[in-house]
Amino acid sequence: MGQASFDLRVWDAVSLIPFGQLATYGQIAEMIGAYGCARQVGWAMRRLPLPSKVPWHRVVNAKGMISMSLSREGSDWMQRQMLIAEGILVDAEGHLPLRRYLWRPQLSDQGLLLGMAQEGVSSGRFISAQDNH
Repeated sequence: MGQASFDLRVWDAVSLIPFGQLATYGQIAEMIGAYGCARQVGWAMRRLPLPSKVPWHRVVNAKGMISMSLSREGSDWMQRQMLIAEGILVDAEGHLPLRRYLWRPQLSDQGLLLGMAQEGVSSGRFISAQDNH
């Protein structure tokens, strides 16, 4: 499976996260059948072309924090503001109440993504979302 295919599967999974809810990088990795690949999910998110309808800002680390870094060129602060706009409390250091807002996907969502992972395909959801810009 190539990098582009992996990225599309990550973006498909992230597209399912509902408004006002959060997922972790590891949770997205597990949903697409890439167990233990949280860091790779983070890199796929970094490659997401912006602007995008994929709700990238709803993905946080397992510590319940926005991953703050100078290399993010300000997108960490954009992420904070976008989450606050969705009603998710985020402090100045990027801490948030992960347990309260953690997304618990439907089994049908998980089954769809796992099936696509086994086939190495994307649903195309990302492509159609990007075309709407």
